Amino acid sequence: MDIDEFAQHYFYEIGRAFMDIIDPKTLIGYIWSATRDMINNVERRTNEVIFMESFAKAVGEDKLELYKKRFDMFYDTDYLKTKKCIGHSPYIRESVYILKEKGYRLAIATNPLFPKKAILHRIKWAGFEPEDFIYISCYEQNCYCKPHKEFYEEVLQDIGKKPEECIMVGNDVQEDLVAGCLGIKTFLITDYLIHRTDEPIKCTYKGSYKDFYEFVVKLPSLWPNADAGNDRENLSVG
Repeated sequence: MDIDEFAQHYFYEIGRAFMDIIDPKTLIGYIWSATRDMINNVERRTNEVIFMESFAKAVGEDKLELYKKRFDMFYDTDYLKTKKCIGHSPYIRESVYILKEKGYRLAIATNPLFPKKAILHRIKWAGFEPEDFIYISCYEQNCYCKPHKEFYEEVLQDIGKKPEECIMVGNDVQEDLVAGCLGIKTFLITDYLIHRTDEPIKCTYKGSYKDFYEFVVKLPSLWPNADAGNDRENLSVG
């Protein structure tokens, strides 16, 4: 997904959806401010709570319920128009299929800035089903955001895995590779690469969608050793 293209369409649609009650530019400013508060938060409170507290300060506590209902309706209606920004990679779809066939358990560790229903839409648009994954991060349940290492600690705790049992797959240098500081292996996808600085890239593996597919093909199957227990069961986090 091209994040800039998605953001452009997202804010255009949400501005139109709310324009009868608030100026689009004002709304977008409030959303960005509340989003920054979510990202900066290091307290163990859900991102949804942080976002709504910040947003309420901007629009007023007395209007918050109105906006909550509008947000909820937006993600069922006009948000669906952003589907055109979600790409389809046959390599990634096939990789997920192969990983599941080999016995690996998969988790969606996207930055939890959106409601779960929005993330579920994106999963389906990419050609998957929510049932393909044992875990899906979202702002209702997660208390931290990328690039805080606490986000990855939270995911590990939620899925009951140790860092050395996991691999983080993503295309964002600053947000995804921070998982490596906990001992999680990382695979940096170079398609649609996001790198905001000139800092050296430190990852375990790196390559295109195709390279990742070839990496997955070479991974051993876990099923023949299922009797060995969960210690050998790996997890791909993407």
